[in-house]
Amino acid sequence: MKVVAIPAWVTGTNAYLAYEEKGGVAFLVDIPPDPKAVSKVVLEHDVTVAAVLLTHGHVDHSGGAGEFVADHGSEVYVHPDDDFLTLHPEEQLKQIFGMAPPGSYEVPKKLTSLEDGQVLDLAGFAVETRHTPGHTPGHCCFYVADDAVLFSGDQLFKGSVGRTDLPGGSWDQLLESMRERVLTLDDDVHVLPGHGPQTTIGTERRSNPFIRGL
Repeated sequence: MKVVAIPAWVTGTNAYLAYEEKGGVAFLVDIPPDPKAVSKVVLEHDVTVAAVLLTHGHVDHSGGAGEFVADHGSEVYVHPDDDFLTLHPEEQLKQIFGMAPPGSYEVPKKLTSLEDGQVLDLAGFAVETRHTPGHTPGHCCFYVADDAVLFSGDQLFKGSVGRTDLPGGSWDQLLESMRERVLTLDDDVHVLPGHGPQTTIGTERRSNPFIRGL
């Protein structure tokens, strides 16, 4: 699996492009409100994006999806428990910033619902959905067992975890999700987070102050 990180927008949110070979099919994890930056990388790697997986409905992860899929025709997957976020990006922005910063906030015309444990066949990869509520009610991580890769969204970062003080957040749920859906993975699994550098499950298990002892 080849994975390209695309940090974008004012939040430096990581979109990830995953594919096997140039000229083939790919999938994306998250699209910040800068779909042109994402499209540029897609074109550079000469792939067709079959699907967009949204880890959650916060606008910095989903805000560019509508414009992107209007141009590329990709299917968009997100957990329905985050519909109150995914479908109302500008309301989120008003709550957080008091305004809507420059960007694209078009909502995709169609959203396909994700379920915990669902395995999607995307671009030749078996991608398992792990519902990890806490940061948001519908937050999901995506695990590709054959390549030992976890797209962790805002569940787990290098040295930190997702915040839980925004609408729908729950610290207790985040820790439960961590115990039951994330820390059950092997230490050598690569963690590709929604912000910042990649890490591994083992590194975070040993050194992340927020999850030691879970």
